[in-house]
Amino acid sequence: MTKLIYLDNNATTKVDERVLDEMLPFLKEEYANPSSMYDFSKKSSNAIKEARVKIRDFINAKDEKEIIFTSCGSESANTAIKGTLAYNKNQKHIITTKVEHPCVLNLYKQLEKQGYKVDYIGVNSNGVLDLEELNAAVDEDTALVSIMWANNETGVINPIGKISEIVKSKNKNTKLFVDAVQAAGKIPIDVQANGVDMLGISGHKFHAPKGVGALYVNSKTMITPLIVGGHQEKGKRAGTENTPYIVGIGKAAELAQEGLKYELTEVKRLRDKLEKGILSRIYNARLNTGIAERVPNTSNIGFEYIEGELILLHLSDMGICASSGSACTSGSLEPSHVLRAMNVPFTAIHGSIRWSLSRFTTEEEIDYVLDKLPGIIEKVNSISPYQKELQALKNLKTANV
Repeated sequence: MTKLIYLDNNATTKVDERVLDEMLPFLKEEYANPSSMYDFSKKSSNAIKEARVKIRDFINAKDEKEIIFTSCGSESANTAIKGTLAYNKNQKHIITTKVEHPCVLNLYKQLEKQGYKVDYIGVNSNGVLDLEELNAAVDEDTALVSIMWANNETGVINPIGKISEIVKSKNKNTKLFVDAVQAAGKIPIDVQANGVDMLGISGHKFHAPKGVGALYVNSKTMITPLIVGGHQEKGKRAGTENTPYIVGIGKAAELAQEGLKYELTEVKRLRDKLEKGILSRIYNARLNTGIAERVPNTSNIGFEYIEGELILLHLSDMGICASSGSACTSGSLEPSHVLRAMNVPFTAIHGSIRWSLSRFTTEEEIDYVLDKLPGIIEKVNSISPYQKELQALKNLKTANV
């Protein structure tokens, strides 16, 4: 069997065995509806309360009542954005960035068709947000600003505290929603210190199962629920609670909080080793984010004058899993909207690969990739129609060594 090297952890992560162990009783003997009145339901009900406290502590919310359990990051984003606008019907101006995840960008495009005025804030060549453009965009009619904490394709971190200061200084009533799906478990999250009104996370990005997420809505922020029905989640998200998965995301959050130091040191060290090894061994490789601050597990590297899809196929043959961008746009032949917004040169944009590690990534796996990748790139280089340009790059790198 081919060795499996999984370096696509921004797409999804493996479920931690300790998370699964915590979930299993609620998939088997503790199957009661947590909203029922009899004693049998109390263990499920209490487990959900404990998970809510764990998510509260994970993001440093003031009160566990500010946590709403959802099915995923996309539902969290839709609930926050649609819920805010439905509650504030008279305000028709909203702001986001050009590099958001599709769950936000496509929703904003839909809202634009419904009559909302939308500003899409740009980034520089390293993927860093233009704060001056943001400052100029906020006005008295701005209902909502939606900005991700860390980009899913590049890992670039946005200064959420500074962004909140800018937004609130221009309009104290404007709400700030933060998509923290790619930040959760990788860097510290503090909604109070950073002035966040709403924040969404997704369990499968930090070793909980797919199908569960959470939305923080602070006590001063009012939203209209996206899903209407029963009284669950204090009337803000109807539907019988998914007890085992809620238990899972709670345990995963607890483990992620405990493992932050490892993420910020050892995972970063392995990411840097991979990155430096690629850039030193492959002459047509470039780091797309430059010196921008990133989450510790993510690297986006462009291989000039070749096709990323072909690289990924050869990597897969070697048992190596990576990505050319967001899993939500898989299958699209269009170059990444994130890299386009960064003005990554056309010579590299189609050949860009995202590498994303986790706490389960090993040194042996990184060494394996560094051993196999140069040969893969040489093979793909050899069939590129841009042989003159590749040779010029090779000569330039040789001259600079």
